[in-house]
Amino acid sequence: MKSLDHGGGIRRCDTPILGLAGFSVGDFWGWAYSDILSNRNRSIFAEFIVGAALDCLDKARVEWDAADLNYRGFRIEVKSSADCQSWHQEKPSTITFGIRKAVAWDPTTGKYEGEPTRCAHVYVFCHYPEREKARANVLDVPAWDFYVVATAKLNEAYANAKSISLAALKRIAMPCKWANLRRVVDEVVVPAGHSEEEVKL
Repeated sequence: MKSLDHGGGIRRCDTPILGLAGFSVGDFWGWAYSDILSNRNRSIFAEFIVGAALDCLDKARVEWDAADLNYRGFRIEVKSSADCQSWHQEKPSTITFGIRKAVAWDPTTGKYEGEPTRCAHVYVFCHYPEREKARANVLDVPAWDFYVVATAKLNEAYANAKSISLAALKRIAMPCKWANLRRVVDEVVVPAGHSEEEVKL
């Protein structure tokens, strides 16, 4: 896989921090985000590995954007969950994913606009299934499981649901591993017999 070209507002890890001699942005990132198993960091990492599979990491991530990724003009929403967590657990977590409808935030205006909806075209659900914390390595991308579903199908099956279980998700989504994720997303965003223009309407 190619590395980032550092366009689109993406900072380089060796960017110096002015006023802190010898420290770089990479030092800050290492200090702040080394616990990738934590919920927030794992969720952002899931967006990153999906973006890497789809080759759509040309721009820096926008916090609170209407969708997590833009691929071929389609909006992609990425959700993640894991069996083990950073904190002490008596038992593995029950796997659920949030699918609540939301009012989209427009970063160009700084305002929430429109009615609550699921504004992405496709959802990619990412599950890290390792149950033993001692063996957990979120950076082991082949260990992740992915489930891809068109938003139209999600709305048809769970129109007003705020969350979805893994068992329910498996009934409507296409499962895959990372190596096949792009192919599966392509099949979902443009079903056989349809054009991209038809799907985007």
